[in-house]
Amino acid sequence: MTKEIFQIQIALRGFKPKIWRRLLIPSGLKLADLHNIIQTAMGWSDEHLHQFIKNRTFYTVRMKDDLFWGDLDNVDYKNIKVSDLLSLEKEQIIYEYDFGDGWEHDIILEKILPFDAAFKHPVCLKGKMNCPPEDCGGIWGYANMLEILIQPDHEEYENYIEWLGDEFDPEFFDIDEVNELLSEKDYGCIVW
Repeated sequence: MTKEIFQIQIALRGFKPKIWRRLLIPSGLKLADLHNIIQTAMGWSDEHLHQFIKNRTFYTVRMKDDLFWGDLDNVDYKNIKVSDLLSLEKEQIIYEYDFGDGWEHDIILEKILPFDAAFKHPVCLKGKMNCPPEDCGGIWGYANMLEILIQPDHEEYENYIEWLGDEFDPEFFDIDEVNELLSEKDYGCIVW
């Protein structure tokens, strides 16, 4: 199989303005590594379960002693590469993170580029908007949080400020920091 570079877009579903990243990745990358890259590029902290979805099949890590594994359309993704699920431009898969909050991301294969020997690690080309904080209640909880943060007189305002710690800027995105992390071991993702 020819080595290629995939230009993909990762976009969080259901929120406007769009929260997204454009990346270059090797086509032969394993899904486990793509998970780490998504965590880093989007700004998640890898605290929850995840899965990739294509054609109603769920690609995920097989957990020891999972009694329900056989009842679901699950595939252990240990040896599955991105190119096994994406091979044509405009093809897409879904990445779901944190089944409680239900953060779904569309991953679209935008371009297939020729192999380049100078390509050493994934690169983020562009992106917009900050990642929502972990455990804020999914898209609806995040939208509610942002609405409260623009109302200092709101009864829940101080609770959110205390919970978030530093000032949270929903428009902040530091591409240089993301690219620095992507060049590190495990693509900057803290592997639990």
